[in-house]
Amino acid sequence: MTTIENVSPTNAGSMMQNPLLISSILDHAVRCHGDVEVVSRRCEGDIHRYTYADVAQRAKQLANALQAHGIAAGARVATLAWNGYRHLEIYYAVSGMGAITHTINPRLFPEQIAYIANHAEDEILFFDLTFLPLVEAVAPKLHNVKTYILLADKTHMPATTSLANLHCYEYFIAAHSANFAWPALDEDAPASLCYTSGTTGNPKGVLYTHRSTVLHTVGANAPDGFGLNSDSVVLPVVPMFHVNAWGIPYICPAYGCKLVFPGPALDGASLYQLFEQEAVTMSAGVPTVWLGLLNHVRSNNLRFSTFKETVIGGSACPPAMLREFEDVYGVTVIHAWGMTELSPLGTVCRLKRAQKLLSAEAQFAIKVKQGRSIFGVDMKIVGSDGAALAHDGKAFGDLHVRGSWVCARYYKETESALINGWFPTGDVATIDADGFMQITDRSKDVIKSGGEWISSIELENLAMAHPAVMEAAVIGVAHSKWDERPLVLVVLKPNTTLTSAELLQFYEGKIAKWWMPDDVVFVEKLPHTATGKLLKTQLRDEYRAHFLAK
Repeated sequence: MTTIENVSPTNAGSMMQNPLLISSILDHAVRCHGDVEVVSRRCEGDIHRYTYADVAQRAKQLANALQAHGIAAGARVATLAWNGYRHLEIYYAVSGMGAITHTINPRLFPEQIAYIANHAEDEILFFDLTFLPLVEAVAPKLHNVKTYILLADKTHMPATTSLANLHCYEYFIAAHSANFAWPALDEDAPASLCYTSGTTGNPKGVLYTHRSTVLHTVGANAPDGFGLNSDSVVLPVVPMFHVNAWGIPYICPAYGCKLVFPGPALDGASLYQLFEQEAVTMSAGVPTVWLGLLNHVRSNNLRFSTFKETVIGGSACPPAMLREFEDVYGVTVIHAWGMTELSPLGTVCRLKRAQKLLSAEAQFAIKVKQGRSIFGVDMKIVGSDGAALAHDGKAFGDLHVRGSWVCARYYKETESALINGWFPTGDVATIDADGFMQITDRSKDVIKSGGEWISSIELENLAMAHPAVMEAAVIGVAHSKWDERPLVLVVLKPNTTLTSAELLQFYEGKIAKWWMPDDVVFVEKLPHTATGKLLKTQLRDEYRAHFLAK
C-alpha cells in the first residue's frame, strides 16, 4: 500500500484512506450510542429489550460461531426472518466478518425461495419460528444449505422436525467469545444480497458492497432525506427482508436512534400498541400496511401521542391516505421512491423553503410526487428514441438513474444492466423544474388506448379519494376498438355502499373524458406481490376478456 511519505504533495491529497465498512457503523454506535435501546416484539410473543452495545457483543459472538462453523469470507448466509434483534445481529456479524447477508422474502412462493437460495448458493439458513413449516417444506430443494439455525432459545425448539442439522440460535452463539476483531475489508467487497421480483422471469440478485451501503446510509439520512437523529424513535414496518428495510437497520445505529422492531405482528392494533408503548416518532412502510393501521385508529377513535412522520414508499401513496395522515392525525407523510437496484432509496419528497409559503393545495400537489433525488443519485427521463426529455413537469418518459449505490449488473450476470451508463428503472415519470419526480406508471402497467397513454396510478388515486373506497386497482383490458381500456377494481371500506355509476360520476370533471374507465368491478380483496404491491399481472390474466365478452 502506498504511504503518505511516498506520495508527492503536489499530485495527491493528504487524507486518510479508511475503508467504508458496515462494521464501522456498529463500532460508532457502541462508542457514541451504546446505551440506546433496541426493542423487539419477538415471535415468541414477548417484548425484548437491550442496547446497541449488546448488539455488538452478540454480533461478535455470532461471527466467531460462523467462523468456527466453516463460514468464510464471501460465503452467502441466508435469512428468513421478521424485523427483530437477532436478525439485526446477523446483519452486522455476517457482513462484518466478510461474508454476505442474503435476506430472503418469506412471502414468495416456495419455488421462488428455493430458486433464490440455490442461485445464491447459500450455505447456511437462519429462520424465525414462524417459518419452520416453510423451511421444512423447501429444505429438500435447497442444494447448498447444510445447516439450519432457528432464531429462538432452547425452550422454543421443536420437539420433532424433518430438518437435518438444526441448531438453536442461542446455543449456537453462547459457546463463543465476544472478542472478535472486525477485519479490514476492501470497501468494494460484497456485503449483502437482495433479490428483486420486479423484473421479468426469475428473480434477479443485487449484490451491495460495504461502500455502497455506507454511502446509502449517509445519503438516505440527509436532512432532506429521512433526517433522523438521536432524538428519533424509529419503528420500521418495512421488513428487513425487503431491501434491507430501506437501510433503516444501518441508519439508526449510525445516528443513535432508538430502534423498535414489530416482529411478525403487523396488524393495525399491534402496531398502534407498539407505537404508543415505545413513543415511536417515525416509521416507514408500504401503503397496504398503513391501510390497516388507519382503519384501526379510525374505527376506534384513537390518536397518536408521539408519531409525527412516516415514510411511505414501495408503491405510490394514495393522496387520500396522505390527507388522512396529515389532516386528521397530524402525521407528516414523506413520500419516497426507490427500488432494490437502488439500495433502495432514490428520492424523498420534502418541500423547499419557498414551497412552504404556497397554499395548502399547492403544497399538497407537490407532496403527492415522489420527490427530489437525494445527493448521490441522478435522474433523467428519456423518450422512445433514448433522447433526454425536458424537466418541465409535463413531458413524461422512461425514468433512468445513476449513482454511487445503483446496480450496474445483476448477480452472476456478466452483461451490464445499464444503458449508456444509466439504469433503466421501468418506471414512466415526469420531472419538474425544481427536480421533483412523479411516477405516472410502470412501463408495463401504462394503459395504451387508441395510441394514447392513460395513467393507471392517477385513476387509482382518484378512486381511493372516494370516501367509500378502501383500495383500488386499475388495469388495461383488451378492447376490440381501442386496443385497451381502463377497468377499475374496487375494495370497499366496511359498512359502505357504492355503485359503478356513482364511482364513474365521481371521476367526472377530474380527468379527460377519454380517460374515463369503461367499467367498475367490486371485489372482496385485491392480490398483492410479496412486497405489498398490487399484483396487476394476475388481475390482467383474470379480466383479460372482460370487455371482449360484452
